[in-house]
Amino acid sequence: MIGAADHLDPTRTPQERARLLLAQMTVPEKSRQLTCLMPMLLLREGHLLEDAATKMLTTGLGAVVALHTEDPSRVVTGVNEIQRFLVERTRLGIPTLFQVEALSGVVTPRHPVFPTAIGLASTWSPELVRQMTDVIRRQMIRLGLRHALSPVLDIAFDPRWGRVHETYGEDPLLAATFGVAFVQGLQGEDLSTGVVATAKHFLGFGLGQGGLNASSYEAGSRFTRDVVAFPVEAAINAAGLRSVMTSYGDVDGIPAGVSRELLHDLLREQMGFDGFVVADYMALQHALDRQRVATDKAEIARYALHAGLDLEAPFIFAYGETLAAEVEAGRVPVAELDAAVLRLLTVKFELGLFEQPYAPEGPVEIAPTTAEGADLALELAERSVVLLENNSILPLRPGLKVAVVGPLGHEARQQFATYTYPVGRDMYRFMESGGLGNLAGMDFFKADPEGEQTRDLDSEGYIRFRYGTRSLAEEIAEHAAQVVVEPGTGLTDHLDGEAIARAVAAVRDADVVVLALGGHSAAIGGGTEGEGTDTADIELPAVQRELAAAVAAAGTPRVTVLIQGRPYPLPPAVLESAALVVATFAGQAGPRALARALFGEVNPGGKLPYTIPRHGGQFPLYHYQRADSGYRRPAMIRGLHYRDLSATPQYPFGFGRSYTRFELSDLEVTAQISTGGTATVGLTVTNVGDRSGAEVVQLYLRVNAGVVTRPAQQLGGFARVELEPGHSSRVVFGLSADLFAFSGIDHRVAVEPAVVDLFTGVSSDDRRLEGSLRIVGDRRILRPEKRTFLPTVAVTPLEVSQGS
Repeated sequence: MIGAADHLDPTRTPQERARLLLAQMTVPEKSRQLTCLMPMLLLREGHLLEDAATKMLTTGLGAVVALHTEDPSRVVTGVNEIQRFLVERTRLGIPTLFQVEALSGVVTPRHPVFPTAIGLASTWSPELVRQMTDVIRRQMIRLGLRHALSPVLDIAFDPRWGRVHETYGEDPLLAATFGVAFVQGLQGEDLSTGVVATAKHFLGFGLGQGGLNASSYEAGSRFTRDVVAFPVEAAINAAGLRSVMTSYGDVDGIPAGVSRELLHDLLREQMGFDGFVVADYMALQHALDRQRVATDKAEIARYALHAGLDLEAPFIFAYGETLAAEVEAGRVPVAELDAAVLRLLTVKFELGLFEQPYAPEGPVEIAPTTAEGADLALELAERSVVLLENNSILPLRPGLKVAVVGPLGHEARQQFATYTYPVGRDMYRFMESGGLGNLAGMDFFKADPEGEQTRDLDSEGYIRFRYGTRSLAEEIAEHAAQVVVEPGTGLTDHLDGEAIARAVAAVRDADVVVLALGGHSAAIGGGTEGEGTDTADIELPAVQRELAAAVAAAGTPRVTVLIQGRPYPLPPAVLESAALVVATFAGQAGPRALARALFGEVNPGGKLPYTIPRHGGQFPLYHYQRADSGYRRPAMIRGLHYRDLSATPQYPFGFGRSYTRFELSDLEVTAQISTGGTATVGLTVTNVGDRSGAEVVQLYLRVNAGVVTRPAQQLGGFARVELEPGHSSRVVFGLSADLFAFSGIDHRVAVEPAVVDLFTGVSSDDRRLEGSLRIVGDRRILRPEKRTFLPTVAVTPLEVSQGS
């Protein structure tokens, strides 16, 4: 006989416990599990508002957004008081799920800020990203936050889109590898000691029409499955991903949040997902008010639930009481409601929330929390630096007089991107002051008040106070004999009539100039990148191009540093620099890491995770364009591609130089495998220079199969190898035949008999070692749960020969 408390038996499986609990729930209780609230509705200064809780929590609640507060201890207090009400004062005692952004660190004050995702991708070091998210996991658990709204697994196709820096770049295998590492670190070996990761934005958010955020995605089903959805499918099946967030835009004409074709047929049936789907914030309201696919919110609720959307966020709009009324009226099948609730309850049981719904009581220990991850943040920032050109000027010698010129050299705040706490703080303050509309009557949306230490600090002051981050110029001053700082221009505007002249004068009086150009990510305007900051013209801002030309004309040797989250076409004054370095929004350690690379304390080893174009008219531009398409069309047949310009990139995907040199040799490739077999590709990498460094060995392949046109090449594997001068390592890639699979003529993902051309190099256009293998046997159709998504990589140091 089943008892009322049987769902509390921890010896049962999470699925069994969820079913037992579901059987006891009323329709209103079920519908409330599909809803979310902002914390300001329930809390004041970290404590529960009794009247609000009694009104809003009595029938339960699915999720709550984490409190935006300067004091992490208030986060804990708020979490525990809300949980205590739900567990002790509601009929069934179901705990809620607290969610927070965690793209480059927990978006909570006094927690470390790591590089933004495009910077992480530039490291080509997924093992460090797993370490990063292991740190984030432990920090979130201490705060009682068990649902991370990260990672972003969109593919970055169009640099007009302001959110490129939130992604892992243009390549599906690179994004999948980082996505799997991110999810594994967050969710842990067992979800009871982990937090839920959320892949977003499903689907096609990085290829919106016109490069505009949240605009429609239009692409064929093969491209969608094999490229755009691949990182999410890998995270589901190789890392056990438990949550997916929808995008705002239409996918083939239907808003993602109400598309059953997308959320049920593709995501669940074809890709094997069995976790829960959460709407991007206010997505159902957008579907009604902007996309106008329904007449009222009850109709939107019916569409969304039928599609497979499980959790509405961050407010209750179409679900909750509206959805419950639709179910009770017979317009929504109870079975659809039950399926969504069951998915959410199962994850809550997997997390162990029914055994331990609370964060550890007491004040959060700030000093160790702030220090935790700091060394890793620096290492990731250092590895993210990409050296594009170097005419023997780098590394810079100590003792030089350096002019630091440009709008990105004198401030620390520009290293912090959207979805970090300081930028979120700026957004809340801007909104409270009347920006983005008047918040009169919306006190619930205001951030928690700050204490006297920080409440009067602007963004720059806050970052320096809380993170100890200094500007690039200040970090350079630790190495140079003298540093003179002249910004010359603002990010997009002139400072005054004499600012460029002052900068040129400083340049002429210096031994070398570090010209710091690029972009800045901001959530509320004032930047050149970020959510809601899309750009039609993707060149460097005109004032920065003017400054670069003036500095170049001065004749002083110059090192140009581009701090950017997306690729920019580069003017001659930048391309002709003695050295050219790309960095990104690297968080708290960004300026220090960049200065250490410029002065040779670390050897740059980063690689581009995107393609840098010659001109903005080339986009979309990515290395795996289909055979005879884009710049993969042979120039000897089609002239110069465009009438006025070569279609080839300025710098290819995967490119990056070093202060030392590497050779690749001794390629060995398995000659033949079956459609269910595994091939190995081995080669030797040797440091033939005079200083230690790291090289990223890259493997590319082309599947020559019938009927379906395949990419001219695709990334098949990579390995970052650190070597001392004169030392070598053997790199061996293990390639399951599954890695050669694609959507065939019948749209089913399968491995087909084919000849596969291979090459290895140190960028996507470096074909220094080439080989091939043959796949034989019957066509083998793949199931996602049995598919191998990523290659294996083994790096073995070789003995150094005598006398070397």
